[in-house]
Amino acid sequence: MSDFDPGRAERFALLDSETNARWEGFGASGETTFPMLLGVRVEEVRADYCRMRLPFRTELLQAAGLLHGGAMASLLDHVVVPAVGAQLAQGVNYSTVDMHVQFLRGVVAGEGAEDVVAEGWVVRRGRRTVFCEAEAFGGTTGKLLAKSVLTYAVSAPAS
Repeated sequence: MSDFDPGRAERFALLDSETNARWEGFGASGETTFPMLLGVRVEEVRADYCRMRLPFRTELLQAAGLLHGGAMASLLDHVVVPAVGAQLAQGVNYSTVDMHVQFLRGVVAGEGAEDVVAEGWVVRRGRRTVFCEAEAFGGTTGKLLAKSVLTYAVSAPAS
């Protein structure tokens, strides 16, 4: 039985085509950045919502043969970036100021190896603070792997 909710994205409004195109390429072009090193890919972005995939790679394993928790936590953090940013004016700065992660299951190397798919969404927006949640699922099994509650601080563009 899958824990993944395939209808969650539909609860969020579509973005205009320009904003959508800008965020679909998040972390996939230009200068090498941490999202590129991880290999995360945006699958869908909407107003206050994003879904990303972290393809399974042996380079992301920890010594015991499980996907490293830091890789999964990074995915949970990255998946809310487009969810937060797509509703902000270009040039506005924002960053994670608090993040709590609960790991529920691991991804094991070998036959049990699977991609990790994460969904992130905005729960509430203030003028300077955005509250978010994210969940990570097995890309094949749909089993819930981890949950996260995140807070982002928003500040004016640097002059």
